[in-house]
Amino acid sequence: MRRWNGWGDDSHTYAVPQRAQTAFAEWVGAPVPPSDAPLEQALKAVPPSRLPSASFLSFTPEDRLRHARGQSLGDWVALRSGVVGPFPDAVAFPESSDDVRALLDWAKRTQTRLIPWGGGTSVAGHVNPERDVGPSVTVDMSRMSKLLKLDETSRLATFGAGVSGPDLEAQLRAHGLILGHFPQSFEYSTLGGWIATRSSGQQSALYGRIEKLFAGGRVETPEGTLQLPCFPASAAGPDLREMVLGSEGRLGVITEATVRVSLAPAREEFVGVFFPGWEEGLAASRAIAQARLPLSMLRLSAPEEARTMLTLAGHERLLRALEAWIRFRGAGEGKALLLIGSTGTEATVSFGLDQALTLAKKHAGISAGRTFGAQWTKNRFRAPYLRNTLWDLGYAVDTVETAAPWAAVPKVLNSVESALRQGLSRWNEKTHVYTHLSHLYADGSSIYTTYLFRLGSTPEETLERWRYLKAKASEAIVAAKGTISHQHGVGVDHAPYLPAEKGALGISALRGVLKHFDPSGVMNPGKLVRDGVMP
Repeated sequence: MRRWNGWGDDSHTYAVPQRAQTAFAEWVGAPVPPSDAPLEQALKAVPPSRLPSASFLSFTPEDRLRHARGQSLGDWVALRSGVVGPFPDAVAFPESSDDVRALLDWAKRTQTRLIPWGGGTSVAGHVNPERDVGPSVTVDMSRMSKLLKLDETSRLATFGAGVSGPDLEAQLRAHGLILGHFPQSFEYSTLGGWIATRSSGQQSALYGRIEKLFAGGRVETPEGTLQLPCFPASAAGPDLREMVLGSEGRLGVITEATVRVSLAPAREEFVGVFFPGWEEGLAASRAIAQARLPLSMLRLSAPEEARTMLTLAGHERLLRALEAWIRFRGAGEGKALLLIGSTGTEATVSFGLDQALTLAKKHAGISAGRTFGAQWTKNRFRAPYLRNTLWDLGYAVDTVETAAPWAAVPKVLNSVESALRQGLSRWNEKTHVYTHLSHLYADGSSIYTTYLFRLGSTPEETLERWRYLKAKASEAIVAAKGTISHQHGVGVDHAPYLPAEKGALGISALRGVLKHFDPSGVMNPGKLVRDGVMP
């Protein structure tokens, strides 16, 4: 069963080797395991609903609890402490676009706010009810998950927007097809959620981000139905899909989405390459990205992340042998690790990997073969489960992410890491910080930084530490001219920093679009931009 206060299926765990536990204690201090509130305690805190009974709504305390929070660290602190905060007054489970249309009309009549819910994997506050805005209903889209139409000639597939990643790929696989959108939240996140937050999958180098895959669909807005027809290209004015992409449930509810699919690949390989240091790895990765080779993934771990990954990997005897061999080849303590993926036909995979390894070798790259690639593939969707284990040990883990042009990548990365490393000095606490580049483009890269620190003695102290670190990292991103979000969206947590990127005129334009589709402020109040809430 899915955890109510953490990530994923409660039967799945991520074991942390003793070697890693010892290292974490050295890096940030010995932890004290927390005392979390049980489900029964949290359920008792669910208040009475402010809405009258309705057959199309669920009012059960457990449904309301499970839809009250997402997956940010702030959400975890709330759920684990049992002090959850605002709850939705009810949960709806529509089964068709007509159901959503009826729900919207009801919400307008009753001045009830609606919060679209895909998989609840948001780490930026997208699905959290707002305080003091009146009754709210979370709209769980999980029952709208079927493959509705498949045009195999055009390779266009239309799904109910509530379809989860594994379910979507399984339905396509029956036809020998693939979408190829694999965010780390793939196990639970949904097609509608990907579109609403402008998601990026791990193999975006081949398949593209969601904006490339999203061909059209249907959005039920408070003012009516918005149909987005599918064309291979169009010069018929501004593309209305762009208003839906990244709209975060503020325009309406995405009920159907048509996506561009591909033939399932004949072959897929991932290999690891070590570099003596960060500079060599960065130069090689940039050269490979700019060569526009037929690759599906490039992921460069900076030295601290490479060290952390190796510490967490287990298999100590094998790793000692590998590290000794790599050290002999010239990559010692400061080594960086590049994972290269190629997906497609036998010929394109061989060509892509050969060319990428040739470029890596020019920058002192040392191929480690398929060992690290196979390990990464095995665990690619298990990483979020690590948060559960580390929390139980007494550690909090969170991430911040951004993107910048290549010329600015070193400055942005260093600014974010410095802000996080120094962030807890006021508490005389340490933060363990490490970074990778996971989406590489010809002109720049995403920058994904993870940070780990000890839980506070109380939930309030942990929350205060997290908020301070998050703010300092976000301020560093803005000051260094990175985007406030490459793939996690805006939600509530990033909204204060959006004006620095969009400008006053841009924010005004966003508000105008939101007001046009939702003049009474029914949809997901407080997200993306902070105005537009019903009085």
